[in-house]
Order: sequence, then C-alpha cells, then structure tokens
Amino acid sequence: MPSLVPSDASDVPPEHALLTVDMKEYSQLPEAKMAPARADLDDILATVFAQSGIGDVTSLSSAVKDRGDGAIFVLPARHAARLVDPLLTYLGQALERREQTRLASAPPIRLRASVHVGPLAPPDHRGDAVNDACRLVDSDAARQAMAAAVDNGVLLAAVVSDTVFRRTVAAGRASALKEHHFHRATARVEGKPGFEETCWLFVPGLVPAVITPYLAGGSDAVPAGRQDRAAQRSTRDSTSDEDREGVRQKGKATGKARLVQVGRDYITGPEQS
Repeated sequence: MPSLVPSDASDVPPEHALLTVDMKEYSQLPEAKMAPARADLDDILATVFAQSGIGDVTSLSSAVKDRGDGAIFVLPARHAARLVDPLLTYLGQALERREQTRLASAPPIRLRASVHVGPLAPPDHRGDAVNDACRLVDSDAARQAMAAAVDNGVLLAAVVSDTVFRRTVAAGRASALKEHHFHRATARVEGKPGFEETCWLFVPGLVPAVITPYLAGGSDAVPAGRQDRAAQRSTRDSTSDEDREGVRQKGKATGKARLVQVGRDYITGPEQS
C-alpha cells in the first residue's frame, strides 16, 4: 500500500550552523542610543565574519528578521568550527577594541553568544535548532558566565552546544581553542522545564576555574574571596594568526532576534564563502 505521507514530509531537513547573539541590558539604554549601539554591533559582526573566512553575512538584508537586541545567523553547517574558532576570539577582541576607543557618551556592548547546529526546514528555517540556540544564549549558564565576564572586565560570554563542541573542538577542528579553554555546564532556562542540555562555556581571558564559583552561586552571586581581577585576566591576544596560535588564559535569547540565512541553499545569488 503506498504511503499517504508526502515524500518530503518525513525527510530530515538540511543541517545549519547557528550563531546567536544577545546584547546585555540593551532594553535599558536610552532610546536615542539604541540604534547607534546596534549599528556598532553590526559593524563588529561583519568584520569578524570576514576575518573568520565566512564572508559578510550581515549584508543579506532580504533574509533578515530584526527585533532589536539580538540576532540569529543561520549558516551552512560546514561553518560550525569557524563560528567557535576563530570567530569567538575575534569577537571578544573586537568588542574590547571598541570599548577602548568608544566615547564616554556611547554605551558599552556586552554580549552573550551561542553556537549550535541542527536541521532547519526551508525556506523559513523552522525547527528546534533555532529554539535551542535561543535557549542556550538565554540559559542560566550563559547568564552566569556573563556575570563572571562583567566582574572581570570581559565583554563576551559564549555558550557552545555539546553537539557543536564534539564536532569542532573535541574533534580537533579548532586551531587555537582547546578543551581546557571551556567549562562544561548544564544549560537550563527558567520557565522551560523540558530544556536541560550539556553545554560548554567560553569567556575570553578567563580559565574555567574562575567561572566555576558563578555557576555554583547563581547568576547574581559574586563569589567570595575571588582573586584580583588583574590576576584572572590573560594577556590580550593580538589579531594576528601568529599570536592566536599561542592563545593563553590565566587563572536575557530574550526572544528578540534577527534571522539571517547565509549561503545559497535558499538565497538566489553567489554563495558567501
């Protein structure tokens, strides 16, 4: 008896890599400063995508759903390793350069980011992978890592899904970042009792031991007896490949998102390399 299910309904959609970013306390900015801060972030992202060999994904405005403080970038799955290394390192460096040169009237940009991979159905990229990427960036673990970052003068806290970590860092596809640069944690989201996933936290310049007390104490806790911040920070990594080879360390998505499809899977025109 022939199946009554359409031939494509049971097909697993193609996998995509996802980078989700969320600006800390964006909604608390004065309205006049929101657009300039977001423009600065867009410029930073365009730069680090290009540096990482992915291309200018921010130019694909025809596939953008913009909701303010956050963004979800959807790329071909082959870019998953690049999103972890070198992009996360470049992103932290770019945020720091902006912080060092910004005017006093410009607000700082503190960023939570997540990297995930999973199947998404064309053409609108529907699927659990988007939901999970947003939950990762909005998880208690990500917020606690952000608290550690803020207390130590770092502007980025990233969470990498276990699937991505196993396929990239654990599989030897990352060049500078190794397993000891990451802190294994469990991502949970308040109000989402069915979501509990292993994840890997990365805060540029902080070793996992510095993040641990924040995970134990909660997102708003300040660990007692923490070391002097200068002792916990690493020497700044330069942007050159040579310096990146020797990278060293010492020591809310809120539902707002911009969705970007990268590559020629569903976009007419040449592929972004």
